[in-house]
Amino acid sequence: MNTAAKVYPLKKDISTLALEYMRRHDLDNEAFGKMIKYSRTALSQYFSGKYTNPKNVEKAIISFFKAEGELPEEFQLSVTAERSKFYLSRDAKEIIGLCQTCQDDRDLGVICGKTGYGKTYTLKQYAKTDHVCYIECDDTMSSKDLVEAIEEGLGLPIMYGTIAKRLKHIREFFIINEGYLLIIDEADKLLSKHTQKKMEILRSIYDKSEIDAEKKVGIVISGEPNLIKMLNVYLPRFANRVKNKHPLNGLTRKEVEEYLSGYNFTNDAMEEMIQRGTNQKSGCFRLLDFTLDNIFKLVSRDGEITLDIIRQASRMMML
Repeated sequence: MNTAAKVYPLKKDISTLALEYMRRHDLDNEAFGKMIKYSRTALSQYFSGKYTNPKNVEKAIISFFKAEGELPEEFQLSVTAERSKFYLSRDAKEIIGLCQTCQDDRDLGVICGKTGYGKTYTLKQYAKTDHVCYIECDDTMSSKDLVEAIEEGLGLPIMYGTIAKRLKHIREFFIINEGYLLIIDEADKLLSKHTQKKMEILRSIYDKSEIDAEKKVGIVISGEPNLIKMLNVYLPRFANRVKNKHPLNGLTRKEVEEYLSGYNFTNDAMEEMIQRGTNQKSGCFRLLDFTLDNIFKLVSRDGEITLDIIRQASRMMML
């Protein structure tokens, strides 16, 4: 399921396509940047290979060329082929539906579920669509780091000055470019009983990105199962603004069988894979997928997969 082979050639070709368009129309980075809603600095970094989130710029360029009728057919085929590998489980459909609702209605939503249930993968798939900024948090992230990550994700030049001043520019971006969705993944790592400042930054963006009482940006935060409880305890003002929430349920037996339907599993081997995908204590999509990857290091994709092969594949993993 590795899509890197599709991503890197696409980056080079889209970059070349953009430069050719700019030459034909005598546009500099600033003029073309206004067309795709990115700054001159962001485009300069992108074309030089130094931009930290090049795929966000590429999405904007692709959307612009689609609207202008300038996108060759083979580019659309490349994007479609990459997306077709995504498995739409029950949880994935709920995540995508919640993201769409929050983006369309400018609402605040929460997704929570155990590690390995597919939150991050699904959110990254949705983040390939237009006007979506995806941020993945970690335990070391400070308030300044969070603001900088949002600036980078939106293609804004990294500013210097107070956090309040930088937040003002972010809110202004959402007001001018309404219809964006800001996805904050691993949001539980921003919140504890000792600090709520980083989550308050998100509340500030949501509350103040409005004109005439109309919201201009939707926000989805995602994290571990205790995220909703933490919000209720430590940030009731944030929790009170949540209009949509979805706790993930994990894979069903039927979904695992459907996911593995193209492979030649023996009956007992299939039962083992179903347990790995559905067991509420230790099973998850990630474990299922990792096991499948290791299986295909031992047998061909059309070969018979037995319980013994699964055990051999398991010994290659840190279970």
